[in-house]
Amino acid sequence: MINAKGKQNHLTIVHTYRRRRSPDMAENAGGNYPVTGDARGIVNLFGKYEVGKLLGCGAFAKVYHARDVRTGQSVAIKTVSKQKVLKGGFTGHVKREISILRRLRHPHIVKIFEVLATKSKIYFVLEFAKCGVLFSKVARGRLSEDLSRRYFQQLISAVGFCHARGVFHRDLKPENLLLDENSDLKVSDFGLSAVQEQVRPDGLLHTVCGTPAYVAPEILAKKGYVGARVDVWSCGIILFVLVAGYLPFNDTNLIKMYRKIYTGKFRCPVWTSPELRRLLSRLLDTNPETRITIDEILRDPWFRKDYRDINSHLEDIDLMNHHESGNFLNAFGIISFSSGLDLSGLFDDSDISVSCERFVSSESPEHIIERVAEAAMAENVIVKKKEDWGAKLEGRNGNFAMIVEIYRLNDELVLVEVKQKEICVGLELVQEIWKHKLRPKLDGLIYQLKTPVVSDE
Repeated sequence: MINAKGKQNHLTIVHTYRRRRSPDMAENAGGNYPVTGDARGIVNLFGKYEVGKLLGCGAFAKVYHARDVRTGQSVAIKTVSKQKVLKGGFTGHVKREISILRRLRHPHIVKIFEVLATKSKIYFVLEFAKCGVLFSKVARGRLSEDLSRRYFQQLISAVGFCHARGVFHRDLKPENLLLDENSDLKVSDFGLSAVQEQVRPDGLLHTVCGTPAYVAPEILAKKGYVGARVDVWSCGIILFVLVAGYLPFNDTNLIKMYRKIYTGKFRCPVWTSPELRRLLSRLLDTNPETRITIDEILRDPWFRKDYRDINSHLEDIDLMNHHESGNFLNAFGIISFSSGLDLSGLFDDSDISVSCERFVSSESPEHIIERVAEAAMAENVIVKKKEDWGAKLEGRNGNFAMIVEIYRLNDELVLVEVKQKEICVGLELVQEIWKHKLRPKLDGLIYQLKTPVVSDE
């Protein structure tokens, strides 16, 4: 059995079905608020999902089983507390996880359907893995070599796909591997992952992270490491656990366990085949330079048995750097906007000389710009129209400026962003001009949100 001691952010599995309203999901319950409860005590999220039992919980997130009201499809909803994210310094982790999940489309990587938000919570709507986490399966006893190979093949296919696109998971372990209704593996929890852009000029990553029992020795050395190589090490630990039922390096004393990892001495169970032993010795090579690579794993005789290539593709969406134009906004940009769903304080750097207001409208971008121009000219404000549904408003003597930009949310809605910047009159005066002279003339354009702004696939 696997000893869970010393593991960080361990996901606690809960089997009780919660018919009553969960405190974590009951935010703003009642009325027309985004999270409500009915007479049966079932939580309804944004009128779109009926939330059921708690599946697991971590440091700053809880995962629930839910049902899509429209389709009846089962989904998993990961609820992230904004307050805990801010206090724990996990802002980058949340942004990165959403970005990576939306960018990668692979049969063995958990799929993200959409992201919803309130002022205090972020909700990931994810593919539901009916058979739970691989950890639970292994905790009941070791797996056969053939079944272990099948899961390992699916794992390497997903990890290799990530690496080819500059994504390194850095926290691979059975707790982060899910099983769907066909008992196929799904890699999840990219919160500690890194992307190629994070690699320093020396070609290495330097953040010390991961779960102790699965961490590579070069991470312990704190001299920098190659993301792909540490993932391969973790895959080796996972394979050993699958066939053995226990960890290759383990101790109740964390320092002693790290020492075992660093020396790299382990013993394979007597029931493992010679071919598997050879592969494990290469996966758990303490020298990252000579450790087996993904390409070499794909050519390994033990790995190749009954292996079938898996079709996958990349969705060319980068949620961390959306292009500011009239194109559709990415999911993270959308949930950061709009009053009632405003997460700007979570992700935006504040500039005391700039104030920003956003609203949603069902009018066409062209009509909105025309209305803005009419209102501005009536107040003797200079209007300079921009490409991609935008305009710049300036005071006659150049003492203030406002930028109006419009983003397409979906086929029916657009988001209007108005940035007000003081130059020499003071920001408060600029805000007064907008609030009392310009904005009242645009109130008719504002769409009253009754449901959350979401990202469509």
